[in-house]
Amino acid sequence: MSSSKTSSTKTPVATIADSNVVSKYKAAAEVVNGAIRKVLSASKEGAKVIDLCKLGDAAIEVGLSKQYTKDKKMSKGIAYPTSVSVNTIVCHFSPGASEEGAEQVLAVGDVVRLQMGAQIDGFAAVVGETVVVGASDASPVTGKAADAIAAAHFAGEAIQRLLKPGNRNMVVTDRVQKIARAFGCKPIENTVCHEQKQGDLDGDKQIILNPTDEQRAAFPSCEFAPFEVYLVDVYVTTGDGHAKKSALRTNIYKKTSTTYQLKTKAARAVINEVSQKFSKFPFTIRSCDDERKTRMGMIECTKVGVAQAFEIHEEKAGEAVGQITFTVLVTPNGVERITQGAAFDPKLIQTDKKIEDTELLELLQTSTKIKKPTKKPVAPAA
Repeated sequence: MSSSKTSSTKTPVATIADSNVVSKYKAAAEVVNGAIRKVLSASKEGAKVIDLCKLGDAAIEVGLSKQYTKDKKMSKGIAYPTSVSVNTIVCHFSPGASEEGAEQVLAVGDVVRLQMGAQIDGFAAVVGETVVVGASDASPVTGKAADAIAAAHFAGEAIQRLLKPGNRNMVVTDRVQKIARAFGCKPIENTVCHEQKQGDLDGDKQIILNPTDEQRAAFPSCEFAPFEVYLVDVYVTTGDGHAKKSALRTNIYKKTSTTYQLKTKAARAVINEVSQKFSKFPFTIRSCDDERKTRMGMIECTKVGVAQAFEIHEEKAGEAVGQITFTVLVTPNGVERITQGAAFDPKLIQTDKKIEDTELLELLQTSTKIKKPTKKPVAPAA
């Protein structure tokens, strides 16, 4: 018999407890790992920023075309457009062909931060890396650039180990700050690592890396749990941690969960295109059908909160910024990193600073895997 009460059934949340979900995350990771290797190889003296951005996006599209080919309806796409941020530009620089800085040519010694992401069925893998143009074993990275890159690397290693179930977010915050200080650096303010969900890079659980006193007091505390996914996103600087908003035009946006009756035709048209092509993942204006109309429509969309602008920030001249970004799967067996740029090479990155804190050194020596308690043998019956 049918009940007289009405009931609503919610679609169960897909997590990595499902092996099919794990496979999609890892397939997306395979795509971005291959794409960033191509961009890293091309990040040489004479390369143009716009060409590197296009190379990364194209590599992701080609890689995705080879994944899950039988399911024609499955969503696949760029989860974060390739950004190439040089020297004082901290992040989110992914210009259109006619934008200021698009034709910038890389020079030996430039510190370049690369980031990109791919998604399959809404399960995203993101990767970010810092490279110094022209660096080699014969000409290693030294000074502030080496300090910042090493600090970001070891902060990422610590975060991966601290994401084990049962640990809490503010513990991560404190350890990252200690590691940054060991290298004469600070995490850049408002840098946040997010839990990832299907279709969304900005989940509920977050880790703030350099909070003000007010932010620390108000920031929601959370505990990590099995079958969660996190986007580890670390930016450290040899400066004071305060990056200023750049005069360069924003080109990366994302749709938010906010709904609003948009008034202008341009805004309605662009949010419709964004919903169909990118869902809630970040996108760059150059990937839209009409860049000029998209920029016009985004004015109202960002003003009322239906879209979020990824503003470009700059560090002071003479300072160095290091980035490391990767996606991890938190499982009952450990914390698995699925995206990776170039492996950290201490012969290439030669800093004269080091971590001396015993607690941090012990943390970095721990495994990312979780040892299961051994069962005590049952004593035989008398």
